[in-house]
Amino acid sequence: MERHYKSYVPYLFLIPAGVILVIFFFIPFIETFLLSFKTYRADIYNPQWIGLDNYTELFTAPVFWKTLLNTFIYLIGVVPALVVAPLVIAVIVNRKLAGINFFRTAIYIPVVVSIVVAGIAWKWVYAGNGVLNYLLGFLGREQIGWLTDPDFALYSVMFVTVWKGLGYYMVIYLAYLTTVPEDQLEAAEIDGANTLQKHLAVTLPYMMPAITFVTVMSSIAAMKVFVEIYVMTQGGPLNSSKTIVYYIYQRAFENLDLGYASAVGVVLLIITMVISIFNIKFLERQKLPTT
Repeated sequence: MERHYKSYVPYLFLIPAGVILVIFFFIPFIETFLLSFKTYRADIYNPQWIGLDNYTELFTAPVFWKTLLNTFIYLIGVVPALVVAPLVIAVIVNRKLAGINFFRTAIYIPVVVSIVVAGIAWKWVYAGNGVLNYLLGFLGREQIGWLTDPDFALYSVMFVTVWKGLGYYMVIYLAYLTTVPEDQLEAAEIDGANTLQKHLAVTLPYMMPAITFVTVMSSIAAMKVFVEIYVMTQGGPLNSSKTIVYYIYQRAFENLDLGYASAVGVVLLIITMVISIFNIKFLERQKLPTT
């Protein structure tokens, strides 16, 4: 009887997490999914069932495809930088040197700064009379509309996202660096491996769980980027920096088109899940084999 009772104990510990998932994920998702088949355009208080009309309109709307393209550009530009750069920084600062804690803290400071404050500060930096354009003028170069030129706006916001995330993912990598066996690093050094070869052959395989985690988390964050866009560009100019989550916000809270916004949200969830599963499956193969 006691053994039978113990077999259920692990499931009891899962109940709180399960309740939270049901309340804050499954129920809202089901509500959103049902809303995507309705329209609020005639009466905000009495939505009408319209079937797949929202999805039909969605996939024929040029703005949706533009925002989806912007989101994928954001994903492709931000994620590799947030996976590789913090790893390199973590390896560099993972040394017992005088003052190394100061550099770790300095790199981590942007993480604790509010994204709204960071966005406003960088908006000043990118301004027509901001620091960057002042330096360009000092060098005799033409000023650039970092946030007002369609060719630069999205990439300017992407840089802020990378700048703010470096310290956060660096700390995650630093935690995993403690699992790398020192004797294997020394053995590789004795065999004549240089610093780069040593880390590629020994450190990288042990870091794959962290790399998988960082890749998945940064991909999800890139797919749902909103605050940076809202504070710095509001999707402009000419929709050049409008991402899919900002598009959802506009349709839901500015146009009160809740059904259409819900349809976009469902599509976003499916895309995010596919990308996350692909990342996990691909990177899981790179892990060390268990013995």
